[in-house]
Amino acid sequence: MLFSREMAITFLYSFVAAVSTMTVAVNAQVFAPLQFAGVNIAGFDFGCGTDGTCIISETVPPVYQLSGVDGLGQMQHFYNDDGYNVFRLPVGWQYLTYNQSTSVLNETQFSNYNMLVSDCLSTGAHCEIDIHNYARYDGEIIGQGGPSNEVFAALWYNIASYWKNETKVIFGVMNEPHDIPNITTWAESVQVFTAIREAGATTQMILLPGNNYTSAETFVSSGSAEALGMVTNPDGTFTNLIMDVHKYLDYDNSGTHAPCVTNNIEDSWYPLTTWLRANGRQALNTETGGGDVDSCVGYISQQIAYQAAQSDVILGYLGWSAGSFATDYVLSEVPVYNGTGWNDTLLVSMAMSPMTNMLVASVV
Repeated sequence: MLFSREMAITFLYSFVAAVSTMTVAVNAQVFAPLQFAGVNIAGFDFGCGTDGTCIISETVPPVYQLSGVDGLGQMQHFYNDDGYNVFRLPVGWQYLTYNQSTSVLNETQFSNYNMLVSDCLSTGAHCEIDIHNYARYDGEIIGQGGPSNEVFAALWYNIASYWKNETKVIFGVMNEPHDIPNITTWAESVQVFTAIREAGATTQMILLPGNNYTSAETFVSSGSAEALGMVTNPDGTFTNLIMDVHKYLDYDNSGTHAPCVTNNIEDSWYPLTTWLRANGRQALNTETGGGDVDSCVGYISQQIAYQAAQSDVILGYLGWSAGSFATDYVLSEVPVYNGTGWNDTLLVSMAMSPMTNMLVASVV
């Protein structure tokens, strides 16, 4: 049976109350809303594989002037009607440098991508620059056989130099590193934050991803948390150095199946938040989601409620994904324009929209 809006809201608030009470009792935390909620606006990353190859001819930029996909309209709707206040903008390294394993940004390619970033900033939301290469370039791991740490740092220096004065730009160092032989060496690779700070972007958030597709479930057990916990700003502080975590709700955490089978609380969010709080760090869940089905409405509502109850260390969540995906994509959160307005998917309208869950600072 489909949830009615009233049933979903009643269930959600009951769960929030229960989780909030439990959390306060255990951790003596005072409930506060999440800082961020949003969605990925994909398309510039199309053609990128988990081996770090990116076929740039397969990109479908979510920019109307370039592809006919109205990414700006989607973001304006999400911001104005749903209360989203952050968008993640994935792009392949190869796209930005026009298939050159270098730090030099191709003027035309970068200009195209900047159209999306400018559209995002025009909404008033925060906008995450996400290099969507899985810690690789054409199959070779950055700093471990692939492009050197120096080249990677120079790439981010050039990117950060352009947006150094945009306080609402977030720098997402790398999407989903995986099968990294040496996590300590990877932590050295993400020292690109020094280049970002030296470029003049001294106050913006920088996201630090771990191994195993930066899974929230294994972030602590894999050693990623410990290794990245040693990363500091040039002045020795951790200010605005945020752990970047992903977590899906299907049976194998792949984000490739419609049904959701877990809220991830016991095996993922509880151990992660415990580590974050003990170490004075914070995390942002930059990818999560499920199919447009009732099981996902329920489980994602529970996950978001738990995250909100831990808002001192979990900053928020972003769904995967809107942008240039077809509406029949298994995890589509693409709204449909009906001629006068936008219609959200079931999952967004009944669970992920801050206007529904009322757990995000943008609407509370």
